[in-house]
Amino acid sequence: MDISALLASMIEKNASDVFFVAGLPITWASAGQQHRLDGGPLMPQDTQEVVEAIYGLAGRSMAPFLESRNHDDDFSFAVGGVGRFRVNVFRQRGSLGAVIRVIPFALPRPEELGIPDQVMDCASFNKGLVLVTGPAGAGKSTTLACLIDRLNHSRSGHIVTMEDPIEFVHRHNTCIVTQREIPTDVATYGEALRSAMRESPDVILLGEMRDRETVSTAVTAAETAQLLFSTLHTTGGASTIDRIVDFFDPVQQHQIRLQLAMVLQAVVSQQLVPTVDGGVAAAFEVMVANTAIRNLIREQKTHQIDSVIAASAQEGMISMDASLFELVKSGQVSSETALRYANHTESLARRLKAAGV
Repeated sequence: MDISALLASMIEKNASDVFFVAGLPITWASAGQQHRLDGGPLMPQDTQEVVEAIYGLAGRSMAPFLESRNHDDDFSFAVGGVGRFRVNVFRQRGSLGAVIRVIPFALPRPEELGIPDQVMDCASFNKGLVLVTGPAGAGKSTTLACLIDRLNHSRSGHIVTMEDPIEFVHRHNTCIVTQREIPTDVATYGEALRSAMRESPDVILLGEMRDRETVSTAVTAAETAQLLFSTLHTTGGASTIDRIVDFFDPVQQHQIRLQLAMVLQAVVSQQLVPTVDGGVAAAFEVMVANTAIRNLIREQKTHQIDSVIAASAQEGMISMDASLFELVKSGQVSSETALRYANHTESLARRLKAAGV
């Protein structure tokens, strides 16, 4: 099987993901819909050959994955004249499988992705912590890439990214941009972050905060005049703060709340919502850490954060339900779908009814 030719054809079809799983034909996804290529189901030997070919294209040894018995392996690679791809290789039912995600060579403009100005305004902070959160596959990496690109065209300095794997490649523009891949360039996020602190960074992108040590180091970095971006698999500003605090033992939680109240600048939460035409649209919550938010963090009253967000549109905040309302109003999303994704179903239902949509 010519994987390069297959991937080229997938790009022509505007595919977002390609699935190689034993027992199914090759399957590709576009605009939230799955399609199967002509041909019979793949056999375990077929998927083995596909995975071997992918490792070959990536110039990567397959031996560490096979010998470690890890459940999966995540990396990115480029095919000259075709495109850039992120792949996850995994084991299932005694065979190998793979999912390849297409990464555009050219980063789409924020407006093409539906990223609101309030999100892009996070690139204007000089220091502190900005978190982009949401479930897997919600587009967090793309949002962060847009923010890094904005910084790379609007200020000077040194941007250091730590990613697993690197998806979008940033060229040096007004900034020096160094990108380190986990575990190819450095073993762990924690080690990469400690190293970055010795490299005179102005902006740090930490792909994910996975443990207490990394969270603690990230918060400390944000305290020392760096602007630090990272992600968590949480939904909403309140749950994000609670998740960070929960990384720590009870005796340490008061201190981390005080630190967060000082360094946190914003939490952007996003989710992909099915549209009426069979695609997906991004819905966003933006929480900006104003005085009221900082006080609620310090006082352990995160349950009141949603109310502050809803009442603070003039300060650049967006509630998830307000974002969903606008998607319904624009005709992209049905009211029934919006209500399934709402944080406060009853209040959104009343607002939709009052607006006649």
